[in-house]
Parts: sequence; structure tokens; C-alpha cells
Amino acid sequence: MNILVIEDNRDIAANIADYLEPLGHTLDFAATGTAGLMLATAHLNSQTRAAGFDVIVMDVMLPGISGLELCQQLRQQWGVTTPVLMLTARDQLDDKLEGFAAGADDYLVKPFSIRELEARLMALVKRGSQRSAAAALEVEDLVYTPDKRQAQRQGVMLELNPVQRRLLESLMRNSNRVVTREELEQHVWGDSPPDNDILRTHIYALRMIVDKPFSEKLIHTVHGIGYRLCAQREVR
Repeated sequence: MNILVIEDNRDIAANIADYLEPLGHTLDFAATGTAGLMLATAHLNSQTRAAGFDVIVMDVMLPGISGLELCQQLRQQWGVTTPVLMLTARDQLDDKLEGFAAGADDYLVKPFSIRELEARLMALVKRGSQRSAAAALEVEDLVYTPDKRQAQRQGVMLELNPVQRRLLESLMRNSNRVVTREELEQHVWGDSPPDNDILRTHIYALRMIVDKPFSEKLIHTVHGIGYRLCAQREVR
């Protein structure tokens, strides 16, 4: 997991790091609410509104911006969908309800077991991944709903075969960047990719369905690297 920990107590932050990092988790730390807000929104995905982390852990009592205010800002002003677990010494029911009302997904009272913290974070990430996988993807006037395996553009249903659907989903989930040929091949064919000509053929067929009937081109070739799905105005 890639975890953002917003905690001003250095001992608690160190204990979390000492336990989770040797297990292979990647952690970034902020000691104030303001610094936490900056980190949480620095690499915000415009498509999914996910921060550049799998999950966020935040203390309620933080310098600058409290955890409650921070969570509210992330949810309401930034539209951040990344799961949030709140840490606090306040254990009354009203305190917990206040945290959930601010947008938290889970609540852990101090002192807590680090093993329990990891288990709760992994559960949050799993649920978040399931919700993300099912959510409709939108880029300009193109919409793809993974759980229904349906694509449409300008309200017109697009008939796609399984390979074309997997290519489209990969391109749409990464619409802010160039997706390399190797990434696309891995996503579609796993560890047994065909030669590059086959990928090019499938991309061509996908363009005939997604782009050709419409006035604006969305699938762009980045020569020597791969492909990017975005509006024409964003191509540089």
C-alpha cells in the first residue's frame, strides 16, 4: 500500500513507519493539516479524484487544520475519493459520528494496535479498489462503465470486443498520461503479449469505433512510446 500519514505525534508516526515499511508498504508523512492537504492533493487524478495514495491516515487534532476540517476539505472542495482512516484519543460515540460526518471511512481510537491499523487499512483499500473498478469512466463525451462492459459516446452505444474494451479501459483510467505499448500489452494479454503489429491493429480498430464517427479525435499516438486518450486541445 502507498499510505499518507498525517500525524503530529512523532512517536506514533515513527511506530507506524517501523511496523509498516518493513512489510513493503510505502509511507509519506505530514505533521500538520496544511502539509497533509498539500500532499493529498499534489497528484490528484482528475478522472477518479483519487490522491496519489491508496489510503490516508490522519489524526483528528492537528496543527494548522484539524483532521475534521482537513477531511471535509478533501471531500467537499477537492472531491477526493481516497479512503480516510482517522486516529484520535477521543472515544465517545459523538466524536466518532463527527468523524464519519466529515467524510472519514474508518475510525481508530488511540492507543491502538499497529497490526489492527494495517488490517483496517488493507480492508479500506480493497473496498476502495472495488468501488473504483465499478465506477463509470468519463473522458470528454466518451463514457465506459466497466461492470456493465458498456461504452458510449455522445449517447451512442459503441460495440467493442473484449480486447477493445480492455484497451479502452486502460487508456481511460490513465487519461492524464501516455500509456506505453508494454503497459497496454500487459493489461490485455498478461505475460504472453503478441507482437507489436497486433497491438497496432487493435488500436486501429478501436479508433474506427471511438473516433472516426465523431468530430473530435480522442486516441492519440505518441510515436515511439505508446498512446494517450484525451481531448485534442490537451495534445502537445
